[in-house]
Amino acid sequence: MNKNSKKTPQDKIEIAPNQTAVIPDPIDPCGVEVSAEELIVALRRGGKRQALKSFPNSPQGHRDLARDLARPGRRVQVCMESTGVYGLDLALLLAKQSGIQVMVANPRAVRHFAQAMMERNKSDRVDAVVLLEFAARLPFEPWQPPAQNALHLCALGRRLEAITDRGTAEKNRLHATRAAQALPASVRQDLERSIRFHERAAERLTGAALKLITADSKLQLRYTLLDSIPGIGQTSAVQILAELVMISSHLDGRQWVAYAGLDPRQYSSGTSVRRKVRISKAGNAHLRRALYMPALVAVGCDPHLRAFYEHLQARGKLKMQALVAVMRKLLHAIYGMFKHQQVYDGTKVFRLPEGVAAAPSTPSQTEVAA
Repeated sequence: MNKNSKKTPQDKIEIAPNQTAVIPDPIDPCGVEVSAEELIVALRRGGKRQALKSFPNSPQGHRDLARDLARPGRRVQVCMESTGVYGLDLALLLAKQSGIQVMVANPRAVRHFAQAMMERNKSDRVDAVVLLEFAARLPFEPWQPPAQNALHLCALGRRLEAITDRGTAEKNRLHATRAAQALPASVRQDLERSIRFHERAAERLTGAALKLITADSKLQLRYTLLDSIPGIGQTSAVQILAELVMISSHLDGRQWVAYAGLDPRQYSSGTSVRRKVRISKAGNAHLRRALYMPALVAVGCDPHLRAFYEHLQARGKLKMQALVAVMRKLLHAIYGMFKHQQVYDGTKVFRLPEGVAAAPSTPSQTEVAA
């Protein structure tokens, strides 16, 4: 090869007899700051940062951005923040493009990275540059787009969570209103209508989620396994499954716990600083909320989890600490059930002390085992 000629991605260098190596395409880092109406793009081509560009956050704007990033013989690594649904369509489109990789970064990690860069300002344009540097300097972890049915189930589960929360708030208001006879009856009647509206909405959403689950054999199996756990009813099973379908299949049980933000966080320094160990909460808050009520109910109806809960309290743990540990234990149990496709077995969760009899299996367990 002439030393003055330029190398192309297709050029091959002979490194040994009968062995060749292909020169990889150059990588251009890119940061995209997403807002409701606009996309701010920071891009570095061949080591030189380009001027910031703006695209509308619309289907046409997404296509224009994809065309602008694509270059023959070059790869682009795009970094975005995980900030809700505003960037979902863009991430799905870019992930399908040849020569473009997408990383959806944790907003907390990006914020701490900006602080490490001593960045004092906060704006969309500044954030785009921070995301560019994040993609260029830190290990790039390509985003795996979830399946369409997983996206739909997750959306249904989170909407069901919101409707349930609103219905609970209305019930609390009705309870308070009934305690004051001086208030007009029309207020109580309106609250009762609102509660019925939210209950019907929850029924529709649950029905739509169950229809989606029934149409997928894998989701149906996992839903049936969740239903075998004492303390998990129909609504809880839908909400938990809706969050678990978004987890990568390559994660293990400990990583599931970290994904939910239920992993313990220590804070100590030297011999004088020893703060209480707390959960990190650096994870999926929706999954934590979905596990809370099942754990609370399971402590009362499942002898194994009840014994585990009492064992922790006997060791000096507070009630909430013990309950969070039950949530973590439940998540580990669900991971094992999904991995081995087995129904809930309390003996594998916590062995009962001698002299404590286990309760009979629930109807759902018996039905699943059959």
